[in-house]
Amino acid sequence: MPTLLALVLSLQMAVSAALPHLFDQALSASREGDFGRALPLWDQVIEIAPGDAAAWSNRGNVRLALGDAEAAIADQSQAMQLDPESPDPHLNRGTAEEALQRWDAAEADYRWILEANAAAGEPQDASALYNLGNVQGSRGDWAAARESFVQAADARPGFAMARSSGALAAFQLGELDQAELELRRLIRRYPLFADARAGLTALLWRRGARGEAESHWASASGLDPRYRQPEWLLEIRRWPPEPVQALSDFLALNNG
Repeated sequence: MPTLLALVLSLQMAVSAALPHLFDQALSASREGDFGRALPLWDQVIEIAPGDAAAWSNRGNVRLALGDAEAAIADQSQAMQLDPESPDPHLNRGTAEEALQRWDAAEADYRWILEANAAAGEPQDASALYNLGNVQGSRGDWAAARESFVQAADARPGFAMARSSGALAAFQLGELDQAELELRRLIRRYPLFADARAGLTALLWRRGARGEAESHWASASGLDPRYRQPEWLLEIRRWPPEPVQALSDFLALNNG
């Protein structure tokens, strides 16, 4: 007859054996955007393996997606304690801090990543640079934001959104020639990239080129109808105010 100790050890082994499958289930639900299913799965993973930093960080991302930024910050902070060298919890916590408009805290997390990479002689992190640009733009420092977006695009070739954000920052700064050049380059390379087409629509409208603006808008609005919403552009996509105003003026005179 098995002893109590043997039963406990057997149960622990069974739980440990189930952990990889449970982790994969939670990760799959997260990637599929099924956050309501993912959260209790991550709860179970953490209950079994409370020292797993990746589980805490992943649960934090799910909590942010479900609208609980404070809980997300707590989870990412726990992940940092468990794995102090990992950049991912800093990046994820910064995103949650941005959701609460805690610009100083978010910037500190992004700069931690950039400084750690620099100290290690590693390439700069494109995501940290891009997010830093968004923070700088939210503070109204569009010159600094533009520089961060350009660095992000240089750090990750093919980072189209960073290049588009850099062009829009140039638009905000009144550098319309440079902004137009970059947006046209993006459209040539990525014809179905709605952000660049919507940005070029706004810029061409501001310059009085109504016909070409309408042509690009027909493509942009068909690709992504969210560009009709000024609130989404400002608060979610994080466009600068000048391009948003130009696009709103265009839509007002062209019935959307």
